[in-house]
Amino acid sequence: MKIYYENREVAEIEATALGARLTYAQSWQGLQGAFPVSTRMPLDAPNHGETEVLPWVANLLPEDRQLEMVARATGASQADPLALLASIGRDTSGAMSFAARGLTHMASRPVPDEDALERIIEELPKKPFLVGDEGVSMSLAGVQTKIGVHLDDTGAVCIPIDGAPSTWILKPDAAALPGGVYNEALCLRLARLVGIPAPDIRLGRAGARRFLLVQRYDRLQQNGIWRRLHQEDMCQALGQMPSAKYENNATGQRGPRVRDIVGVMRSFDPLRGVLSIFDYVIFNAITCNTDAHAKNYSVMVLPTGVRMAPIYDVMCAKLWAGITRKQAMSIATKRDGDYFKGRHWQREAALCGLSQSAVLKRVNDLCAAVITQLPQAVSDITEMDGDAASWVAQVSGFVEERAHFLVNGLAEQDPNAAAWAQERLEA
Repeated sequence: MKIYYENREVAEIEATALGARLTYAQSWQGLQGAFPVSTRMPLDAPNHGETEVLPWVANLLPEDRQLEMVARATGASQADPLALLASIGRDTSGAMSFAARGLTHMASRPVPDEDALERIIEELPKKPFLVGDEGVSMSLAGVQTKIGVHLDDTGAVCIPIDGAPSTWILKPDAAALPGGVYNEALCLRLARLVGIPAPDIRLGRAGARRFLLVQRYDRLQQNGIWRRLHQEDMCQALGQMPSAKYENNATGQRGPRVRDIVGVMRSFDPLRGVLSIFDYVIFNAITCNTDAHAKNYSVMVLPTGVRMAPIYDVMCAKLWAGITRKQAMSIATKRDGDYFKGRHWQREAALCGLSQSAVLKRVNDLCAAVITQLPQAVSDITEMDGDAASWVAQVSGFVEERAHFLVNGLAEQDPNAAAWAQERLEA
């Protein structure tokens, strides 16, 4: 199966007795402005084997029930990610298209009216990404029901076809997470207000359904054409399968920790990138986002280098009973955000080789910024949709409470945090 960046051949993946092998096209290797498909598969090595290829490919596909439904619709095995991507991989996370070239001009099928959009949303759990529809070939990673779309000049929702890139991600409401679209909208707007890079968002409705639109940061309109920007998530960058995305998981192996994703950025962007990661980790703690696993941190893989992607998939778990209160990644072995004190941030900073005082200051500064900007974030979201008011008021209360708690806890510090961290690193 060939891999393309727009109309250029990048590489070919072939199944082998040992699993899979990726071979870069010589024309791509010699092209000025070329970039690797993954930070783990550099361009200066022409071939890469199963250890690098399979985690990268598997992390481009949906998970759990969505993967099962895609497999049924395509006739491919869930255990054969290459066959699945051959069917649904013309528009994926990042810049690559699988099996057929991607387009740079927009080709799309308008959704004629609100009733039609509501039907599409209702069908998504059984028909992820409209798999099987003529001309539609897209894949978005993760468990959550969603679909890639394009908004035309009037703001109407359209379905990209024939390899055209989706430019927004539509996330419908879910019965199990009432108010979720407003929750995520508030958190992403709040991130932008406090200076953390985050995608633009819109709220919409189709009949009885509500949905969130999240602008794709890996798409860029340039001189009348749509360019794909390449990215990979931290599971891909660390060579981990999606099943290991949580630090504590059912694979029998520990998943990525904060210091692991810090290590990725230290290799490529040791100052700006590492600081960005900690901003995201702190913000996820402030917003009680307990689902910030390794696949919810990504990097942009560009010809000019590797940098952190904007933050995404942020929701306050405290809005719902029965959702875990434990963070996906621990802070100095502690996972309950209502327990984080200054000593935990110090110890995690030491584990990551960072300045303890700088991390403590950043926790304080981000908490203060969140408290200041929350009213504006609430106002922005309720202005988009008046029905959001009661939901965002609840989320705002939880977030403000957590921010005050974290600030008050900063006074409880550990003068021996470095020694504590050294013992863990040597264990």
